[in-house]
Amino acid sequence: MTEIAENQENQVTGATIWLTGLPSAGKTTIAYELAGRLREEGHRVEVLDGDEIREFLSSGLGFSRADRDTNVQRIGFLAELLSRNGVKALVPVIAPYADSREAVRGRHRDGGTAYLEVHVATPVEVCSVRDVKGLYAKQAAGEISGLTGVDDPYEEPVSPDLRIESHTQSVQESATALHALLTERGLA
Repeated sequence: MTEIAENQENQVTGATIWLTGLPSAGKTTIAYELAGRLREEGHRVEVLDGDEIREFLSSGLGFSRADRDTNVQRIGFLAELLSRNGVKALVPVIAPYADSREAVRGRHRDGGTAYLEVHVATPVEVCSVRDVKGLYAKQAAGEISGLTGVDDPYEEPVSPDLRIESHTQSVQESATALHALLTERGLA
């Protein structure tokens, strides 16, 4: 097989890689690191960042359970659409409820589209120190409520395709572990 044919083959193998975990767990950082590697290999990649999706597709939604579920389903629909058209959709989105994540997995399964769930399993104590967006500080000061994993539920995945403990390894090591899983599954 020629190099061009190999690159074309890589480019048409779509998949959704959903990175779930607490706020400031490292989901987005890992997704962007992996996206760069995949692009260098010739893959078509999109990162569906949860904050950007909320701004552009889900701006009218709040943070009730129903609104969070609607947001996750919208993102899941978009990810599946991209994936079945040959794009690696990296989705660093909290998705706190197991049933919402399972509905997204089911949509992919029904469509015959590859789906991997990755739990970025960073303890809340580490996330609150990282506090990338200042959410933990605002919650502690009483300025906000409903922070996932603190005063709002986060249902950890029982059997994710991969569990990354980002607090024990570098971003590069985390992305390498995820890339290895994609390779093992024939997706990279």
